[in-house]
Amino acid sequence: MSIKSFADYLSLEKKYSVLTVNAYKKDIESFLEFLMSQHDTNNLDKVNYSQIRSWIVQMVDNGLANRSINRKVSSLNSYYKFLLRIGNIQINPLSKHKALKTRKKVQVPFSETEIVDVLDSFYDDKDFESIRDKLVIELFYSTGIRRIELVNLKLSNIDLTNKTLKVLSKRNKERIVPLIKPVQDTLRNYLNLRTELDEIHHHDALFLTKKGSKIYETLVYRIINNYFSKASSKVKKSPHILRHSFATHILNQGADINAVKELLGHSSLAATQIYTHNSIAELKKVHINAHPRSKK
Repeated sequence: MSIKSFADYLSLEKKYSVLTVNAYKKDIESFLEFLMSQHDTNNLDKVNYSQIRSWIVQMVDNGLANRSINRKVSSLNSYYKFLLRIGNIQINPLSKHKALKTRKKVQVPFSETEIVDVLDSFYDDKDFESIRDKLVIELFYSTGIRRIELVNLKLSNIDLTNKTLKVLSKRNKERIVPLIKPVQDTLRNYLNLRTELDEIHHHDALFLTKKGSKIYETLVYRIINNYFSKASSKVKKSPHILRHSFATHILNQGADINAVKELLGHSSLAATQIYTHNSIAELKKVHINAHPRSKK
C-alpha cells in the first residue's frame, strides 16, 4: 500500500487540508528514508517496533525536540491505523508506543484591555481593508472561530435575521454560533463596502482582499500580528491566541464549560479544559480577595 493511497484517504475521506496531508506524507517519507538507509528495506508493511524505536533514538540523538518527534511518530501511527483498517496488516507496530514527555506550552491570552485597545484603534477608519480587519478581529474574539474556518466562511453562512453564523469546522462538522450586536454592526458595514469593490473574483466568499479575491491564511495571520504588535508585548500574537482569549475570558465570566465546548467546535471536553487554567487563576484571585479568612 503506497503512501499516496494514504494521502488520498486523508484528503478525500478525512477532508484534511493540503498542508496537513503534505505534513503527514513528509513524516512518513522521513521514516521510509531511515528504513532504507539503516535497515536496507522500503517495505513499510513489514516494520516492527524495534525499527521504529531506532528511528526515534536517531531523532533524539540528532537533537530534534520531543514535540516534533511525537508529531512524526503520530503521523506514522495514523498510517498504520489506516493499513490495519483496510486489512493490509494484522498488528499496528505502534499500538503500545508511549509518546515522549514534553513540556506543556502555556498559551498566554490577550488581556481584555489589549483587545479593547486594538478595537478602539479602528474608531475613525472607514475604508474597506480597515473595516474588514476589524471584523476579522471581532469574529475571532466573539466566536472563538479557527483561522481556516474564518477563511472558508461564505456569504450564505451569515444569518443576520437570527443573528447567527454557520461555521464549517474540522471534518465538515457544522456548528451555529451567535453574533453579538457590535459584530453585527461591523458585519453590515463590511458587506456594504464589499459591494463597492471594483471587481470580485470569489463571489461566495465572505472575506475578500481589496482586489476581490478570497482571503488567505497567511494574510489573516498577518492582520492579527500587525494590529496586536502595537497593543501587546506578548511573544505570540496569532489568531489562535484570540481563540484562546475568547475561551478564557468567557470562562472567567462564568460561562458553562460544556457551552464553551460547543462554541469552539471541540469534539471532546478534554480539548476545552486546556483553557480553564486561567479561569482557575481568576477564581483564586476572587477567593483570596473575598474570603474573610484570607484578610489580614
